[in-house]
Amino acid sequence: MKNTYRIAEKNIEIDSMYEDVHRMCEAYLTCNAPEIFVKTGCDEIEFERKKSIRNDELNGISAVDHRDSYLETLAVYRQIAERMPDYNTLLFHGSCVSVDGEAYLFAAESGTGKSTHTRLWRQYLGDRAVMVNDDKPLIRIEKGSAIVYGTPWNGKHRLGNNISVPLRAICLLERGAENSIEKISKKEALPFIIKQTYRPASTSALAKTLGLIDNLNPDFYRLKCNMDISAAELSYGVMSTKEIEV
Repeated sequence: MKNTYRIAEKNIEIDSMYEDVHRMCEAYLTCNAPEIFVKTGCDEIEFERKKSIRNDELNGISAVDHRDSYLETLAVYRQIAERMPDYNTLLFHGSCVSVDGEAYLFAAESGTGKSTHTRLWRQYLGDRAVMVNDDKPLIRIEKGSAIVYGTPWNGKHRLGNNISVPLRAICLLERGAENSIEKISKKEALPFIIKQTYRPASTSALAKTLGLIDNLNPDFYRLKCNMDISAAELSYGVMSTKEIEV
């Protein structure tokens, strides 16, 4: 099955064995001529299966025998992520919410609560807060500015929209009994930012990705929070206000 989708301002033709990935990408369908070509087969699906089993073992959970059609969706996004550094774009693991036309991106270890925190933002801010992507947004970095794009790969709850928003801040999220937030330097944030960024297998694409990270310059914060709406009130209040540079 073959269709073309416009994702992060690029027309991507996906030629797949199964329909699942096309159902995921339906809102991104375009009639424009493709610029990037992605094709999957049994080898790519088997690679994702082995990688999923390794990740399950590392995380100490029972291996899950995913359907081939699901594994193919991962294989498709991997190919896209491998190509995107050529277009000054990288894949980042985080939950991103837009408020009043600016994007706030939350990064954390799995299970920490980044999706819960962006839900609290939506609860606190109402219609002003719009989900960009709850799991794996793309970020284009050019001339010192960054734009976050929604993608079809938006988490198990399918929270996201086909929109693009300027990036205002990245917040490193930690669990805490009490809420506290501090602005941090890029140097402090950098190790975790690299960890949460997709690192391509290609040496040249990896070099481009690291160069893009070097040019990523939003505000950076560290938030220790509980799961109460007061955490959203605090974090939004601080992050939406311009502060003195660290």
